[in-house]
Amino acid sequence: MNPDHHPAIPMVDLTAQYPLIREAIERGLHSALDEAKFILGPNVQAFESDVAHYLGATHAIGVASGTDALHLALLAAGVREGDEVITTPFSFISTAEAIRYIGAIPVFADIDPHSFNLDPDSVAGLITAATRAILPVHLFGQPANMPALMQLASDHKLVLVEDCAQSFGAGVDNTMTGVMGLTGAFSFFPSKNLGGYGDGGMVTTNNADMAAEIVALRNHGSRERYYHYRIGFNSRLDELQAVILREKLAHIDAFNASRRRLAHFYTQALSGLNGITPPHEDGIGHHVYHQYTLLCEDEAHRSALMEHLGRHNIASAVYYPVPLHRQEAFQAQPGEPVISKSPATLPVAESVAKRCLSLPMYPELPDADAQRVVEAIRSLA
Repeated sequence: MNPDHHPAIPMVDLTAQYPLIREAIERGLHSALDEAKFILGPNVQAFESDVAHYLGATHAIGVASGTDALHLALLAAGVREGDEVITTPFSFISTAEAIRYIGAIPVFADIDPHSFNLDPDSVAGLITAATRAILPVHLFGQPANMPALMQLASDHKLVLVEDCAQSFGAGVDNTMTGVMGLTGAFSFFPSKNLGGYGDGGMVTTNNADMAAEIVALRNHGSRERYYHYRIGFNSRLDELQAVILREKLAHIDAFNASRRRLAHFYTQALSGLNGITPPHEDGIGHHVYHQYTLLCEDEAHRSALMEHLGRHNIASAVYYPVPLHRQEAFQAQPGEPVISKSPATLPVAESVAKRCLSLPMYPELPDADAQRVVEAIRSLA
């Protein structure tokens, strides 16, 4: 068969999962609609309790998005205007965007060439008297090197805020991401491992004062209705999203196990191909494969492979083509205050950005489609 005539294989297919959970979700939605308690209602409260129990956190606070979770977590952690926050340049912009919302300065360190996560050695060389926090991202579902980063934070009396947008269910030595630092920030964007049917996020912490601050910040800086002790935000997890997320949470371990099985199939089938480096499980943490991201030989090879996959009706994507320290949004104009810092070059992040390529990855991806992906890549090698 001409490859153009094969059905398309998407990066993610949310319609494949819905039939499995439709009945429970629709029952829950109808119940919530009948109760008409739409703002911080019983499903939000129950979901917060369920997530806290699952993660082993004392507190889990639902907010409107993963970006808001990062923003409010940094604020509640005491990060203020002018503080420096060391983070990764190889992430979605919200990681550093949240730092800038406060007026703090993102300081971009380099990444590990195997895990693509924040490199503790690079972080160590960038700590100054102005450094207030370290913000690692558990990228693509693989936990960052938390033992080393936690030691750095402890040695220098820094706050450690985890960006867990892609790592729900990942962990290190049976400790989940989101509870190793002072606080963790999760996203429930639809494509995430635990995703809603719209925006949503959550902040986790074992610190009671921190939790109380997040609860107030998400609801207009209010601890008591109509009494506002500070300027806050309107950032509440939606009750109907909580219904959906509660049902999905019950299946998260099975969903993640399917992702891991698919990832290991890809890795076994692609290992040894010229110019292809499958993702590396570093042995430090439990990888949950939000994305399956390999490295190509170079940028030209990546372009050729993407074009080749496209001819076979197979989707692929580049996460992320431009590291954050090279983004226009983080470049100050002449005469303006500094809005970000980084070494002159971050060679690993820049190399990975030119070579990375993500393949279709979702729990319900049929084995036959995964085999098609592998065969198409092999046919170009």
